[in-house]
Amino acid sequence: MNLALTAEQAAFRREVAVFLEPWRGLDGFFHQDREWPRVRAFFAALGERGWLALGWPEEAGGLGRGPVEEFLLWDEIAYRRLARPPLSSGIVARTLLRAGTAAQRKRWLPPIRSGEIHFSLGYSEPEAGSDLASVRTRAVRHGDVYVVDGEKCWTSYAGSSDFLWLLCRTGEPGSGGDGTALLILDLRAPGVRVTPLPTLDGEHLNAVELAGVRVPVESRIGPEDGAWKLMADALADERHVQFPPRRLERDLEDVAAWLRRAGRTGDPAVRRELAALAAEVRAARMLALRVVEAAEKGLPAAALAAANKLAHTECAQRIAEAGLALGGAGALLADAPVEFLWRQSLWETIGGGTSEVMRGVVARQALGLGGRR
Repeated sequence: MNLALTAEQAAFRREVAVFLEPWRGLDGFFHQDREWPRVRAFFAALGERGWLALGWPEEAGGLGRGPVEEFLLWDEIAYRRLARPPLSSGIVARTLLRAGTAAQRKRWLPPIRSGEIHFSLGYSEPEAGSDLASVRTRAVRHGDVYVVDGEKCWTSYAGSSDFLWLLCRTGEPGSGGDGTALLILDLRAPGVRVTPLPTLDGEHLNAVELAGVRVPVESRIGPEDGAWKLMADALADERHVQFPPRRLERDLEDVAAWLRRAGRTGDPAVRRELAALAAEVRAARMLALRVVEAAEKGLPAAALAAANKLAHTECAQRIAEAGLALGGAGALLADAPVEFLWRQSLWETIGGGTSEVMRGVVARQALGLGGRR
């Protein structure tokens, strides 16, 4: 499909381009932790324009715009590698809008909308990576508070975020997803310990240890033992902005520029590979637009979103691998642009659901394979 923009949407894209120009040089897409003070300022600038709440309902303080505008905004931001969409204004805010109490919406939505506070997702654990129904982090209620004990791992941005959007077990052991709850946990509360876990790209994920952390019951979102449905609903919230295809365009442009500087583009085999990658990037963009179309029409698209994630992240890896394979010895030097792209691309097929999990979703939900689960 082609993204045929209305006059208003085309004007919005131009407005976004003008707004982003002064932020040139910010490298928060790949290095959010390292660039956090500037990334935080960038989010605050987005908040001043109402763009962190671009798709929220107007009655909730948002601008009431649609998925197309959200896609345009984050696609342009990704091309410039400024930042990734903050979890706070997406998954967190949308869940609060659906399941939060009036008091919770009043407490949390204004500072999220302004870019004042930020969240990390506390989902994965050492024994529960993709299988979140097996989480062991436990929250036991004592009067007006929960006491939380457990460990989260591979948690992005926990060292710089303010709060943890915590999936924990409130039901009996073995209760699966039906025995889980969502809590908002202050990452600066007593009993919280955040330990960096270095990654190949020079950044880090985090382990978050929770030892007797007290969380007010009023910070539970939705019913006790009711997190599973909230999480399933949240999967649809960010599917149209999480994997913007212009990131792939930028990666391919950088690899092609490297190959030109290295004098490699005179080789017909190199040109053929670049042409094949350009076609793959184009195909990934078409798939992303199908996800936007589904979001615009309010259609279920779990399998389509999984296919989009799979196509996007594996294309990113193939672009980086081509740079290494075709770029000569200089491409292998530490911190050469294409060498960094290769290191960074490795975790893209793991974070947010591994490629194996995404293939399983497509097989079951789109192709009807593998029985029901």
